[in-house]
Amino acid sequence: MKHLIIYCHPNPKSFNHAVLEIYEGLARGKGHEVRVRDIYGTGFDPVLKAEDFMNIQQGKVSDDVREEQEQIKWAEIITLIHPIWWFQMPARLKGYIDRVFSYGFAYEIGKDGIKGLLSGKKVIVLNTTGGTEETYDKMGFREAVEKTIDDGVFGVCGMEVVLHGFFYAVPFITDGQRKEMLEHLKELEL
Repeated sequence: MKHLIIYCHPNPKSFNHAVLEIYEGLARGKGHEVRVRDIYGTGFDPVLKAEDFMNIQQGKVSDDVREEQEQIKWAEIITLIHPIWWFQMPARLKGYIDRVFSYGFAYEIGKDGIKGLLSGKKVIVLNTTGGTEETYDKMGFREAVEKTIDDGVFGVCGMEVVLHGFFYAVPFITDGQRKEMLEHLKELEL
């Protein structure tokens, strides 16, 4: 299968990067064709500008957005690996979504409402958090994050989120606990 990994973290020594390395190796080991888009590494400009809106209205796409949309079109499975900061995806990734998953490419609005244009694509989301699982569940944060990302982004685009996994309290647990999390990741069925 064609597997696109969209990775967003500024630190190449982060736990998120360790997740990326293991996940990419797992996908390749299962025989998937794999491409990685490092949102920080590519230098993609995440800022949505007036020019982007004008382009959409005229049926045009800027070269940088076109490149990312081609990656999305190519993929059968798209995996996002990123931290949750302030109970949301990082701003740089949100800007990527704003620019790349644009009207006319990822969705359209007709007389029957919103129609997703990327149906048939599967999505896996892997997030790290600073908060504990207990806090996320008790306060409803997990449900809120899943609702906004799974339904509010990918569901609107017609995509199916098949897994949304969380690695909780990463900065506050022991190295042994983090290693155990990474070992569990290796058991993921792709």
